[in-house]
Amino acid sequence: MSHELPPTIDPVAAKHWHETAAAQSPWLHEEVASRMQQRLDWIVKPPENWCHWEPVRGGMAAHNLLRERYPQAQCTIYEPVAQRQAVAEEKLTSRWWQLARWKGAGIQVAEPAEACMDMLWANMVLHTAGDPQTLIEQWHKALKVDGYVMFSGLGPDTVQQLHRLYAQLGWGPAGHAFTDMHDWGDMLVHSGFAEPVMDMERITLTFATPERLLQELRELGRNLHPARFAGLRGRAWKADLLRNMAEKWADKQADGQLSLTFEIVYGHAFKPQPKVRLESSSSVSLQDMKAMLKQPRNAGLR
Repeated sequence: MSHELPPTIDPVAAKHWHETAAAQSPWLHEEVASRMQQRLDWIVKPPENWCHWEPVRGGMAAHNLLRERYPQAQCTIYEPVAQRQAVAEEKLTSRWWQLARWKGAGIQVAEPAEACMDMLWANMVLHTAGDPQTLIEQWHKALKVDGYVMFSGLGPDTVQQLHRLYAQLGWGPAGHAFTDMHDWGDMLVHSGFAEPVMDMERITLTFATPERLLQELRELGRNLHPARFAGLRGRAWKADLLRNMAEKWADKQADGQLSLTFEIVYGHAFKPQPKVRLESSSSVSLQDMKAMLKQPRNAGLR
């Protein structure tokens, strides 16, 4: 059995989706970001510098909530795709003639420098990453010691109604498997984070028609399973899918609406002081050495 996480994601398809996804925030992403923003009430010390990781799809409205919460904090927006970077420049930064540019803290669209952020915010990004471990390590690298990451993503019970329908019809996987929150916690620790706190909730949406349900799913993502149907589906297949959704959907309301469940995983973790186990030959990065020199003298090395 493979221990790679997530276990069934096609990295080539994931990269293609990441580069071509629409430059807008789906409704569900905004809702999740709003709920995750409330969890910042647990954080006592506000950040002086924070990074919003891919906000154009992660939550444009939520970005404004965060700016209102931390008006004096410097903000770096990271958008690696050119189309979404342009949208972030246009909609999330202030022009030189606007009063907002001269009030409060600054904002820039750039890649965060190493070990410079007190908080990194990444909403609904991790579950479609082709290499999630590397992505988490990037977050760790951008944070200062004692900085923290706040993130969310989809969990394994997401859209199980669609998976059951595909299995019933013998159509193969309806989508890739999402990673369990405990496995995300293990990946955080493996990347150097400490004290990961994970929790989850389920959000159930209802749709009046199969067509509207499919529209919502297409805004959220694609089937990234390596064993997905390799070719293009035709109009006859789509008509068959819609008919089967109307007739055989597992969770149907009394009024005929179709229910679709999303498992939302939330997590946060801190970047601790670096610790180095001394051996006959040990290497320490410059950033880690600076951080260790700031520790109390009795902290020592292990």
